[in-house]
Amino acid sequence: MAETTLRTDKKPGRGHSYIEAALRTLEAEAGGIAALSAAIHDGLGQSFIAAVELIRGAKGRLIVTGMGKSGHIARKIAATLASTGTPAFFVHPGEASHGDLGMIASEDVIVALSWSGETAELKNLIDYSRRFKIGLLAVTSDAASTLGKAADVALVLPQAREACPHNLAPTTSSLMQLALGDALAIALLESRGFTSMDFGLLHPGGRLGALLKATRDLMHSGKSIPLVPLGTKMSSAVVEMSEKGFGCIGITNGKGDLAGVITDGDLRRHMRSDLLDTRVDEIMTRNPKTVRSDQLVSEALEMLNSLKITALFVVDSGRPVGIVHIHDLLRAGAA
Repeated sequence: MAETTLRTDKKPGRGHSYIEAALRTLEAEAGGIAALSAAIHDGLGQSFIAAVELIRGAKGRLIVTGMGKSGHIARKIAATLASTGTPAFFVHPGEASHGDLGMIASEDVIVALSWSGETAELKNLIDYSRRFKIGLLAVTSDAASTLGKAADVALVLPQAREACPHNLAPTTSSLMQLALGDALAIALLESRGFTSMDFGLLHPGGRLGALLKATRDLMHSGKSIPLVPLGTKMSSAVVEMSEKGFGCIGITNGKGDLAGVITDGDLRRHMRSDLLDTRVDEIMTRNPKTVRSDQLVSEALEMLNSLKITALFVVDSGRPVGIVHIHDLLRAGAA
């Protein structure tokens, strides 16, 4: 019987070389971000301020463009800007020369990305912006380039070695472009007072959208809320708690305010022969943790997790208006 030999391409030490390549890449790219940060502390900072003001002053939208890897980065920057309160979209420079220039209006601002500043496909966009006096913001590494000289504001990125061992494949440079785009988006977000509620309006889908809903959107209200007044016997309270199925019951005072809460855990801790004849006042936990109806679901989830409980009463001006359960958050995709 012929001997069978199992062959493999694995060589001793190859895994270690992969790790070394990964670490060199991360170190090179971290160096690029550090250089960008240092540049903003220096002369780039004034240009950054001018760029934010140019965008803020635009009555139209922000047009982000770039070719090749810069184009991929430009798409992501446009998406980040649009989702954080700055209306923006990507225009492909090649398509712009074949009719898509019509997507750009005189009140818009163009952000053009080109590491060299000499990307041929950007020429018609540059000419169009100058002809119709459309604001032009350049993101380039060469202030003396065609793009750099034509722009109203040039964000000149510092030179940095690519992570590619041949110093050719756009890696560090792409990350620096992306980081600068994120910096612009956050500066604009903060300058406009863009809130988490505003963010929620633009992100209604998925887990993020669920977390950005208000508790009023998920709470149970009206007759669904398990409530009894002070002085109620525990026998009646337990029936109400069981019927509503939230594992807890709220106790209200004469004004209708939430005075306390009794949970399944409280029942176990106070278990004794006369429990059902006891008044709720003796068993309840006073001043319970609650949430407002306008608080984010993410805040309610954090409270549920930190307190290790399954339900929270929703209270406005002292009065219970609803109850939210961990199962509601699970169904909504928030937990």
